[in-house]
Amino acid sequence: MNNLKLNNKNLQVSEWKNEIQDSSSLHLLQERLDLAEKNQEKQFADFSDVEMIQWFLYRKEHLDRQHNKSMRTIKEYERELTQFVEQLVQYSQEIDIDMDYIIEGSLFKSLSPRHIRRYQEWLAERSPYVQKKGTYSSATLARKTTIIKNFLEFMYEVEYVQETLHKGLLTATVRKDDRPNRDLGPQEVIQLLDYFRRINHPVAFAMVHILTTTGLRNEEFCKLKVGDLQYDSISGGHYLNVLGKGNKRRQIPLRKKSVKSIHLFRNTRGLEDLSDAKKESPLITTNTGKAYSPSYLSQYLTKSIKESNLPFLLNRSSPVGPHTFRHAFAIISHISKVDVYQIMRSLGHEKIETTMIYLEKLFEKERHAIHAWKPEVFGEYI
Repeated sequence: MNNLKLNNKNLQVSEWKNEIQDSSSLHLLQERLDLAEKNQEKQFADFSDVEMIQWFLYRKEHLDRQHNKSMRTIKEYERELTQFVEQLVQYSQEIDIDMDYIIEGSLFKSLSPRHIRRYQEWLAERSPYVQKKGTYSSATLARKTTIIKNFLEFMYEVEYVQETLHKGLLTATVRKDDRPNRDLGPQEVIQLLDYFRRINHPVAFAMVHILTTTGLRNEEFCKLKVGDLQYDSISGGHYLNVLGKGNKRRQIPLRKKSVKSIHLFRNTRGLEDLSDAKKESPLITTNTGKAYSPSYLSQYLTKSIKESNLPFLLNRSSPVGPHTFRHAFAIISHISKVDVYQIMRSLGHEKIETTMIYLEKLFEKERHAIHAWKPEVFGEYI
């Protein structure tokens, strides 16, 4: 297995990455598909395994390109699928990929549902990651399973593979109790803001304040440009023009104190006044004047919060980072009697189920039977 001739190109799996990442040849793949259709041939008959991944990642599914996969999603899928192939080849003996021969030089065409089942079991129970760091979280296994399943289903639907490989996968779901604790209420946010104000840490203060009052995603926050902060002549206030997940834009109104926090941040960093700054320059920057990366922002803010040693942090099952304040936005909105569909739209969620996950523990507490007990039933002890 380690020396397979994959699609007659003698490619090592490590060399797949460069070819997969090259979306410039997409139009050539489309021309080949069009020619196959014209000649009434199977469209993907002469595609290689690498080209199947490439087409799956970069193909256009919507006329409006804003509805196609975002680059972030493409990179996530690319990483998982490349790792999937690398592991199948590198650990074929441990996984028990028992093939008698390779069909048409293709790894994917040679696989069977039993191989996919064995791979999933190996990944969850015996893979190098598990041996070194312990079991994957339920959320990580669910994400990996979803991406692999989508790709395997795609190959079957377009008749590149003849077997229903995706049926070898067991369902991987995330139970409520498996999710990290990202709940954060208004009093906890206030404690953090008070702490950062008290120790004179305006950068962390502004970050927490802006993230909480906008509900921005980590990546959205990092990508903010000066030109995204705009004045609303109708309301007389400011808003952020945000490009969110799935390349969807939404306008986020800012409270006056949120605008003040933006100015506080920029003044602390020694940045130009907003009226003088270039519209394409980052709104929020590191101390070197560059935009934060999502990973660095998470690392920076999580560390700053952990160092506060506030009592409410001690018993949490997961650290407080940028995404936690998105949950805080949802929780504070709900406590303020905002309709859940309005919260969903404000957060940029496509499905109400996602918003409900943010609020499910709060709902569970609110709907507990104890709240309906009456004094006349249990007397002075309630």
